Parts: sequence; structure tokens; C-alpha cells
Amino acid sequence: MRTALALGRRGQGHTWPNPAVGCVIVQGARVVGRGWTQPGGRPHAETQALAQAGATARGATAYVTLEPCAHHGHTPPCAEALVAAGVARVVIACDDPDPRVAGRGRAILSAAGIEMQTGVMQAEGARDLAGFFSRITRGRPEVLLKLATSFDGRIATASGQSRWITGPEARRGVHAMRARHDAVMIGAGTARADDPMLTVRGMGALRQPVRVVVARTLDLPQASRLASSALEVPLWLLHGPGAKANAIAAWQDLGARTLACAEGVDGLDMSAAMQVLGAAGLTRVFCEGGGALAASLLRADLVDRLAGFTAGLALGGDGRAAVSALGISELAKVPRFALEDVRAVGSDVLSLWHRT
Repeated sequence: MRTALALGRRGQGHTWPNPAVGCVIVQGARVVGRGWTQPGGRPHAETQALAQAGATARGATAYVTLEPCAHHGHTPPCAEALVAAGVARVVIACDDPDPRVAGRGRAILSAAGIEMQTGVMQAEGARDLAGFFSRITRGRPEVLLKLATSFDGRIATASGQSRWITGPEARRGVHAMRARHDAVMIGAGTARADDPMLTVRGMGALRQPVRVVVARTLDLPQASRLASSALEVPLWLLHGPGAKANAIAAWQDLGARTLACAEGVDGLDMSAAMQVLGAAGLTRVFCEGGGALAASLLRADLVDRLAGFTAGLALGGDGRAAVSALGISELAKVPRFALEDVRAVGSDVLSLWHRT
């Protein structure tokens, strides 16, 4: 199962709206088939592993990170494929909460007399599949907020200079994180100030994440790298109902997808915005700020994980804060995160946290 989980992670960021699943087929002490969900969500992991195993799948054990699907879509159900292949035993990490499956995959296997074991490395599987589970059960993607700061929590000097606070190893690590997410999200202020591309670079050929910009009024420069690349790499713009029709049309002509969201007290209603992204199929969103967007996500308790790259320098109180004002008056009401991991990345430190 550990191998199946590792295979499933290869698909993270590339399979949405489908889950990134891994499968290993074992005959005796020999692995005869391996597979993971392919880019775009199909073929599924079980189909890949069964194709590799061929006739040796008969009487074998299949290790799958998620309950095999039971519904007919672009491909037949994986549960039926396992039955047809003559697999004798199926070991599953996690049940599938999708109403189209939700126990039906296991029921198909059971009706065929296949032995099953569930809950093997369930916690690890649930961690890997958290984005898919979030979209199914909460209607929104899992959100990871990344901050790259000085030791004293600043993202730029008082004049706005920020390149580069962290070192090249940390920046490469950010590209690897982008590659494992369905989308990279920033606010309009960051888009205007940095003119970023938000693509994954230096990782070979891969399915690029969707670039999402939160821009309530669509006041973004159309002479930008995001605009000029919108036909090649997906660009989604989240805007409020007050955005002007000519701005919406102009961005659509450039190749961007515009998504209207409800407004809250201080800009877009980010809870509603995340529901819009979930309805569009996203399961894992990597938020790179800036400070106003980070604050709005934290205020709405929408951040599921934190990734902090900390550099060994201090910029002082006149530097720009990583997170804008949150209006917190009672410490007891602040959302808490638990430490997952901390490690050196070049000359910087990376800490990973999850919402408790």
C-alpha cells in the first residue's frame, strides 16, 4: 500500500476533478502491475495496473488507495474491471465518499466473492486524497497557503522589493509544490505588482496548473504575462457582480475564463469563491498571496494547510507584512494549525502545518 500511495502522488495536480489514485497488483511475492491515474483523470489507476499485469492478475491481490469506482463514465467501473480480471483479493486504503461510489464499489467486489480488506494506511491515504474528499464533502478544494518570508515575517522591504528573500532551492521547492496542485491562486494586487507567470518551470513537460486571480473589479493590466499566455495556460479570473461587462468580454477574448462570485464586506466572499472553484472541478489550490488574499482566506477559515519558507534575514517593522490585518482581538478564537514537518531547504527553513 505504501507503494500504491507513492504512485498515486504522481498524479496530484494532474487528474482533477478525479482523484489521484495508485494501484499495485501482487501475485505471490511479485509485483505484476502498477498504475496511477493519468493526466486528465483517466485511464484510472486500476485500469493501468490491470493492463500491465495481463493474465497474471488472475488470483492476485490488488492494493488500491481509494475504493474502486462503481459508475459508468468515460470508462467502465474499475470494480467491474477487477472482477473481470479474476483478482482474488482487494486491499483498500480509503472508502470513496462520492455518492456515485460510496460503498457500491466494495459491494460489486463482495458480490463477486472477492476478499477485501479496508482501512490499510487509511490516514496516509486520506492525507493524499484530502483535496478530492474536500470537494465532494464540502464543495470546495483543499487550500494550501504558502508564505515566503524573512525571519520577522515580512514579504518585502518598505519600498516593495522582494526578489529574492529566499534562496534558489526554496524557489525550486515552490515550483514542485505548484506542480502537485490543480491551481495556483493570487490576488489582484500581486498580479499588478509582480506581473507573474505562475507556471511550473524546470520540472519537464507536465500539465500546467490553472492560474487563478482574485480580482473583484477585474482591474488587471491586459498588457501582462498572464494575459499574453491565457490561450496557452489556463487563466481563471474570480470577480464580483460589479465587474464591467466590457472588462469581462475583453478578458474572455484574451482566452481567460471569468467566474462571477458574490461579494462580502471587504471584497469577494471567499467562501462563495471557493465553492465556485469546487464546482468548476478544482480539488487542490495553492495560494501564493499576497497579504490581503491571505488574510481574507484566514478570516474565512478556508486555509487547510500552511507552507512557510523562512529566510535568515530581518526586514523590520517597516517591511511589508506577509498577512494583512485580521482584526483579531481574542487569541482563543484564532484558527490553530499543527506542525507536520520542518526541514532545511538550502539556506532557508520550510515548515508545513495542517488545520487542527
